[in-house]
Amino acid sequence: MSKILFSHSYYYKLDPKQWKNKTPFPPLGTLYAASLLRENNYDVALFDTNLLDTSKAIIPILKETNPNYLVIYDDGFNYLTKMCLTNMREACFEMIDYGIASNCTIIVCSSDATDHYKEYIDKGAHFIIQGEGEITLLELINALENNINPTTINGIAFKNNNQIQVNNPRAVLHNLDELPLPAWDLVDMEAYQAVWKQSNQKFTLNIATTRGCPYKCNWCAKPIYGNRYNAHSPEYIVKEIAYLKEKYDVSRFWMCDDIFGLKPNWVQEFNKTLKKADIQINYYIQSRVDLLLKEDTIDALAKSGLEEVWVGAESASQKILDAMDKGTKVEEIYEATRLLKEKKIRVAFFLQFGYLTENQEDIQKTIAMVKELLPDNIGISVSYPLPGTKFYDKVKDDLKLKANWKDSDDLDMMFHGTYQSNYYRKLQRFVHKEYRKSQGFYNLKRLFQSDISVIKLKSILKLGYYIPSALIDKIALNKMQNES
Repeated sequence: MSKILFSHSYYYKLDPKQWKNKTPFPPLGTLYAASLLRENNYDVALFDTNLLDTSKAIIPILKETNPNYLVIYDDGFNYLTKMCLTNMREACFEMIDYGIASNCTIIVCSSDATDHYKEYIDKGAHFIIQGEGEITLLELINALENNINPTTINGIAFKNNNQIQVNNPRAVLHNLDELPLPAWDLVDMEAYQAVWKQSNQKFTLNIATTRGCPYKCNWCAKPIYGNRYNAHSPEYIVKEIAYLKEKYDVSRFWMCDDIFGLKPNWVQEFNKTLKKADIQINYYIQSRVDLLLKEDTIDALAKSGLEEVWVGAESASQKILDAMDKGTKVEEIYEATRLLKEKKIRVAFFLQFGYLTENQEDIQKTIAMVKELLPDNIGISVSYPLPGTKFYDKVKDDLKLKANWKDSDDLDMMFHGTYQSNYYRKLQRFVHKEYRKSQGFYNLKRLFQSDISVIKLKSILKLGYYIPSALIDKIALNKMQNES
């Protein structure tokens, strides 16, 4: 059988904000695809770019492995790849060049390539897989191996008679358990563990229990798994967890689903299956506040080992949530936060500033919510238009000079919002400081309680920095606001 070199185009070191965290995850989507092709008797290898800083590192690997195919298959479970960062796009283009020089057939599957297939084909890629890729990839390579014309294969774009042909889309896979477990053995796990040690966090691996998201938030890109929601069985996931615990001695996991546990009774069955297998884990997830409030969801999550949940709070302005088609209520953010804290589950907020029609009243409501609810962590971004979203269609005429961020800390306003980019960059820093200030004051009031920790003591000591620094930022923001 032919040799396939799998790779992807996300480099943590080209995204300084993410590399600083020292919490990299293996390319899970790539591992699924490699596993399926290996199960079908292809000779597969992995060139993992995550911990590298240059695409040139692939050159000696291409010479050593001499593959017939270079498959650049991005991890669709990593939200960073959905951001279509230009640093990663350029790295992918360079990898395509090196693959062509090695006489490989180049196949690319990624969010960015799905959106911008023409650019990738113009750079030399032979085939672009659009959408969910495993079945399409297997069918495509089988066809090429047997000299069958790929013109009828669903889910690909390619050049045919000097014209770009885009075939019909492929339906997403419904029964995810048909896929073999990801090819974890291809990963240099010791290299990941070494980086994680620098983070002072327990080593964590990423697992996907589902694919897709049925909600209609009009700014959220879904070019790979779409608006359908399909789930692995609890038995499949517990089998994978058992394997990872035994092979790598890992017991903490990032459940990297867009939304964890949406399927009715899935979380409850997952908890039972873990208990039956006598497996104890800790994990953290992404979810929605309205979903968390359903029935005994939070109870089941707590019993199964959930330690932290990131929720898409986005804004404390109902006007903005409605404009986003978010489908949640501000009061649900408050209630879900209260219930999670009661169960000793950490809660973290994704926040988004700069959405269309946002004004100072909306911004101040969000800041006030953060200071009142004091989540355990926050992540702040500004509205970022990506192709295939209603939000993109609303602002696409503004995207003349720039349509993608360079890295995840770019925070450039690429459309005509209420304020300019510098305002939102300063706002992001200011909100973080106000949040840390509020944490410090909260812990100061409880200084003499028995449960005070070193981390809480540090938050009190840091008030000496955050109080004056936040004040300086506030003055600067007021000046920028008046100048707009």
